[in-house]
Amino acid sequence: MTSSPSSPATTFKSKLLSLLLPSSIRIVFSSSSLYIILAVATAAIFWTIFNLFEQLLFFWPVWVFYLPEDAITGFILTNITAIFLAMLVSMNVYIIRHFKLEISKSLFSGTSLGILSSACISCSSIGFLLITAFGGLGIVVSNLLTTYQVPLRLISIGILLFALYSVHKRLTESCVVDYKNKK
Repeated sequence: MTSSPSSPATTFKSKLLSLLLPSSIRIVFSSSSLYIILAVATAAIFWTIFNLFEQLLFFWPVWVFYLPEDAITGFILTNITAIFLAMLVSMNVYIIRHFKLEISKSLFSGTSLGILSSACISCSSIGFLLITAFGGLGIVVSNLLTTYQVPLRLISIGILLFALYSVHKRLTESCVVDYKNKK
């Protein structure tokens, strides 16, 4: 039995979706499948990059994914960061294409801090590069990033959430019509 557009199951589904997903996400991802594809591709790319830096994913000599117990917290935080980054990039592309705006500041603030703080710099070869390039300062920076890795990731997720909120606000406020000046 198929349900009609006005059936209780359809209205329940639409009410549930409106409660779970903010209107800006529904606007962006229901407008075109291009934004869904962009979000999935961006999340996959950053997931791969983060797991390479964390040394959880190896491509050579064979493809291996290894998740030890002590890396579970970092793995969860990098997954959240990759998803939020993908949503932010897709929503900013939507805004740039539909509102003819310049690149949003929120794209750079949340994205750059998310990328920089989500990779364990001292655990990967980047830490060795920092130490050899900057000497003592590289050691200090590498040690600082290792010590405060989880708080930095939580801060980056907070900045990504703020950037998503500002994109949401921009999208939803652009749909509001000012009737006060109309006579």
